[in-house]
Amino acid sequence: MSDLARQVTEDLRQELKQSGSSGAGIPAEQDHSREHLLREAETRLAAAYESELSRRLRRVINATGVILHTNLGRAPLSAAARVAIAEEAAGYCTLEYDLGAGERGRRGARAEDLLAQLTGAEAALVVNNCAAAALLILNTLARDSEAIVSRGELVEIGGDFRVPEVMAQSGTRMIEVGTTNRTRLSDYRKAISEKTRLIMRVHTSNYRIIGFAKTPSLAELAGFAHEHGLFLYEDAGSGALIDFEAYGISGEPVIRTSIRDGADIVSFSGDKLLGGPQAGLLVGRSELIERMRNSPLYRALRSDKLKLAALEVTLDSYCRGTCANEIPALKAIAAPFAEIKARADKLVGHIRQNSPAANISLETLEGESAVGGGAAPTSRLQTMAISITHNKLTANEIEARLRQWTPPVIARIEDDKVLLDLRTVNESEEPDLEMAILSLA
Repeated sequence: MSDLARQVTEDLRQELKQSGSSGAGIPAEQDHSREHLLREAETRLAAAYESELSRRLRRVINATGVILHTNLGRAPLSAAARVAIAEEAAGYCTLEYDLGAGERGRRGARAEDLLAQLTGAEAALVVNNCAAAALLILNTLARDSEAIVSRGELVEIGGDFRVPEVMAQSGTRMIEVGTTNRTRLSDYRKAISEKTRLIMRVHTSNYRIIGFAKTPSLAELAGFAHEHGLFLYEDAGSGALIDFEAYGISGEPVIRTSIRDGADIVSFSGDKLLGGPQAGLLVGRSELIERMRNSPLYRALRSDKLKLAALEVTLDSYCRGTCANEIPALKAIAAPFAEIKARADKLVGHIRQNSPAANISLETLEGESAVGGGAAPTSRLQTMAISITHNKLTANEIEARLRQWTPPVIARIEDDKVLLDLRTVNESEEPDLEMAILSLA
């Protein structure tokens, strides 16, 4: 606050100087009394403080219908994960302490054991995010050597994460094979040299190549790699621990299947389809996992106690078979159209009853939700959205007012209408959402 006060005072001082010399700044006819300048300073300080507060991390209501919204923190944590962070990990905890032995323990031991159990892998490791996982794998297994990757898998994820650049940073030389749409085993065979250490398979999580396209299956690639004494590394991206086909989402590799089909090491995200905190998760052969755990780079990339606490209970939900009911992202994906429609109709009816003469007009419209987070780009989930129009405000003005409410409501605009998709709104948030809508009237 003292820094803001000094800045406000300096700004006023400079404006006073300018008004005396050039006519700019504070107008000469304006009251320059001590009392007036104090009031002006107080007003500016309050405004500056509010501006600073607006930049802090804040809870928002995600009414966009994008379930894994990268700008809004991707997967929301389960109630159990939030409790674990606040009550188990926020203070002193057994991060690297074995209570039974009374001595130093392994960081993330429980989460890693659960990952191995759920994926059928020999061992697992947790780092900060999926880019860190890729960097650690390539640096450990192929530094100063070559890694082969198909041209059709040289993806760029949001935030300027590019596979070629990560490979270069790891000290690995990338060897591209095939074409954008078709890569054969013979292409990999021609690229092998005495410096080749691994084949990298990258899941194109944020786009799909359709039509005249073909690549070897993971099982075929695994057999080929092992025949030539190479490691097979799959960057699976989205991190599906269950098959999402039943929810209308196709093309997302199930991690257990990747391990079963012969991948030596697989990396994926914790805050996408898995529905947990941001983390880079590695599963695979125990010998390779231990090499990475012992790498100096691992210490720079490892996860902290808060993430590990949330990850443990999230994975435990999968082990108990309760993930679909406890993990918000999975619940949002699985929510049937009829349920969302009933919630939307009820909320609109309640608002109309409480504000019958308002300036706003509400209706329900069929639409589509998106999985988001770079996952399932071709899959759309049928939804029923609430459309808002106003007889004096434009769609952009409505969206801005909702965004400036407390808590902020983040909506989307389609065809000059503001849409609120309840698929990504928790039922406990509906009273706050209703107040935000009524504020427009």
